[in-house]
Amino acid sequence: FSSGIVEGLNNKAKVTMRKAYGFRTFEMLELSLYHVLGKLPEPKLTHTFY
Repeated sequence: FSSGIVEGLNNKAKVTMRKAYGFRTFEMLELSLYHVLGKLPEPKLTHTFY
């Protein structure tokens, strides 16, 4: 049993959060996490652009 896949996803999430310091809302951070991690259910906010 290897936790490599989970550790990889965790690393991608941490890197995305480090890059997200300029985001104004949590929803935009959440959207970027969905985009980076991929193949996850996307929230309805995905298709609303400001």
